[in-house]
Parts: sequence; structure tokens; C-alpha cells
Amino acid sequence: MRYPPCDKAALDIKAALEAGLEPEPASTHELEIAMKNLDLNTRRSLATPRGVGVVCNLYAERAENATLWDADGKEYIDFAGGIAVLNTGHGHPKVKAAIQQQLERFTHTAYQIVPYESYVSLAERINGLVPISGLKKTAFFTTGVEAVENAVKIARSHTGRAGVIAFTGGFHGRTLLGMGLTGKVAPYKRSFGPMPNDIYHVPFPGHTHQISVADSLKALDLLFQSDIDPARVAAIIIEPVQGEGGFNITPPELMTALRRICDEHGILLIADEVQTGFARTGKLFAMEHHDVEVDIMCIAKSLGGGMPISGVVGRAEVMDSPAPGGLGGTYAGNPLAVAAAHAVLDVIQEEALCERANELGGKLMEHLNTLREACPAIADVRGLGSMVALELCDPASGEPDAARVQQIQGKALEQGLILLSCGVHGNVLRFLYPLTIPNEQFDRALAILSNVLTA
Repeated sequence: MRYPPCDKAALDIKAALEAGLEPEPASTHELEIAMKNLDLNTRRSLATPRGVGVVCNLYAERAENATLWDADGKEYIDFAGGIAVLNTGHGHPKVKAAIQQQLERFTHTAYQIVPYESYVSLAERINGLVPISGLKKTAFFTTGVEAVENAVKIARSHTGRAGVIAFTGGFHGRTLLGMGLTGKVAPYKRSFGPMPNDIYHVPFPGHTHQISVADSLKALDLLFQSDIDPARVAAIIIEPVQGEGGFNITPPELMTALRRICDEHGILLIADEVQTGFARTGKLFAMEHHDVEVDIMCIAKSLGGGMPISGVVGRAEVMDSPAPGGLGGTYAGNPLAVAAAHAVLDVIQEEALCERANELGGKLMEHLNTLREACPAIADVRGLGSMVALELCDPASGEPDAARVQQIQGKALEQGLILLSCGVHGNVLRFLYPLTIPNEQFDRALAILSNVLTA
């Protein structure tokens, strides 16, 4: 078995003790910490499959706002945010209070069996907030990929067609349909056998991959000529800003062209806002940065402030296409998660988190750009609001440098900063701090970034 560094240290100590030698480190506290890490990581490796990849070898004990403490009491600044789930921070007091109040009333009925007002009022709130004109309707689910799958189901039901077009680098989840839509093989599709039928991919534009909007549209036209008649396409799904793909921003001219093409051929346009939604990009929804509207939106992640909830919202006539019983799920729209979502929407408005996202994101991008000379590996700094990414490439060859990203992640973790990577080549750092992070703590994180990028 291969152990991470913290486990190896614990094994060395254990071996020294068994041999009757004085272990290094010698202090009782360091020994206890090392043995605890060994114990937890060993238990994890024995009890859970390797397919559930884990970024950190630390174990969360408690968290508050943008701070996380591990089982040994060490403090970390959380720039991962549960993968964009915690725009309102860990355990926001208003979110906790809302959950507690609902907990005293009831925890579950299954909305399809015995409904409750809070689900209806949350749907009303979402309908009034999304950038889609006319009458809207919303259905709630549990995970982001459930929202994506149900959006596709609704689109197929409404159009009577099967085909779905997605983009390279896009991420839409780990279920079978989600994998099929996702435009990245490793690790999401590798070894999982044939993907679903009638799913097609078009290259996503980006200067780092030297693909223009014209290239993407030409590929889409070629797809219509060679692989699928547009009359058989139910929907085109796109992230306004790609998440796992590397925080690549969808150019406005591409979104406008997709709207025109969809209207021309009777195709529905779906925006996957699972990661971009709820103030992350400086607006409540990333589609507000565009002059066109989609027919369906998928929402999740930060809607629940840490509670599992997702949703599909769209034009009423589209959403009403499936027959009764065609949508739902046992835990879909769980009352505790619905209560949390109401509180999250209140917090975003009351604490002006859209404005805060723009303020923090601008500060971060400015800081990263000042490091370009000291860190020649910086190939690109890009972002929308606080959905910011740093792409690293080898300065000599220009090739993506995933190894450098992993090295920086490790050094940052040692200094108390949790970072996530992304990108088709794994060479992008993404920053998903809570938008409620205090200024002083944010500045400390920037100082750590300077240290690890210029070392």
C-alpha cells in the first residue's frame, strides 16, 4: 500500500516504537497527530473505494464562515467552499436558524406524497429571480446532476426528440447521463463502458486551446451535416462559465448564436448554472451577463448553503411537458434544504453578496496578475465576479503544467490554504472562497498565494 506523506511519518514513528527506539518527531503531541492521521487514512482506504477521490488528507472537525479546523485543531482558510456550495460560508447563522426551525416542525414527508408550503414559496421566489421572461415553473431535486438529468428529460418530453448537444470541457455530473454529457474523459468516463446514445459534443472556444467562437459554430454546423439532423435535437446544454473544465467563460457571441440556432431549429437551450449560480459570478445567475435567455436552467450547490438541494426552472409550457409522476424523487425538495435555501436567498440580498463577489474577484485577479513576472508559469488569469481561475503552463514549452498545480496545492495546504484544481489538463487553480469571507482573512490567503506561486 502507498501512503501519503502524513501516513508515512506515522508509519516511521510506529516502526521506531516497535523497535524500542526514540521516534522522530519525539513530542507526544506530534506523535498523537501523526498516529491519528495514519489511523483515519488507513480506515478510509480500507472502508471506502479508491474511486471516491479525496483532495486533502486532513479530516474536518468544525467550520465557520471561511475557516475550517481539522481533527487536530489546525486552522485552514477554505478556498474550496465544498466545490462552490458555500457562497454564504460554513454555517451561516441565518441558515442554521432556518434549518433548526424546520427541524422542530418535520424533516420529511416526500413532497409528492404530502406537500408543504415552503417548497411552493421557494419555487415562487426562484421563478421571480431567474432571467427568463414570461411564466416560469420550478421543480426541486437533490443533486446537481439530478437537475441536469431532469432538464434533459423535460426537454425530450417537450420536443419529442432525443438528441442533446454539449461542449468539450463541460461538466454535468457523474451519473450515466451526466457522464455522457460531460466533455472530459479522465477521471469521469474512464473504464465506465459505453455512454448513452444521441449525445454529441462541440469544441468549446478558448484562446488557451486556440479555438474561436467561429470554430465552435463551424463544428456545430458540421455536426448537423454529418451526425445528427437538427430536427432530432431536443436541447443544447452549456455552462455560462465552465466549472471542472477550467472556469472558461462562455463568450457572449457564442451564447447569442446558440439562441439563434435553437430558435431556428426548435431546439431548447439549457443553462447549467449548478456552479455559477447564486452570486458567484457577481450576479445572482451567470446568464444575467448575457443578452439572451435560455429555456431551462439547472441550479444547485450554493442554493442550499451546504444542504443538498437542486432545481430545474424554465418556461412554464416547457416545464409542464412531463406527465404527473414523471418528475420527482424521494428526497427531492427536502424541507430542511428548502428552509436553508430560503435563508440563503435572504443572506445574498441582505449582505449584497453579488457586489461582494465583484469586489473580491477584482482584488484577487489584480493580485494574481502582479505575480506574473515572479511566476512565469502563469499562462492566464480569468474570471467573472468571484469565479476566478489561474492557468499554469510550462514557460518553455507552453504545455499545461498539472504537476505544478499539484505542487502549489500541497504547499498551500501546508500553509493553511485549501485550493482546488480543474481544467481538461488539470493545470488550472480555481478559487471558490465563501463570499462572506472577512477582508483580513482574504488578505492572508492572498499572501499565501504569493508565497506558493513565487517560491
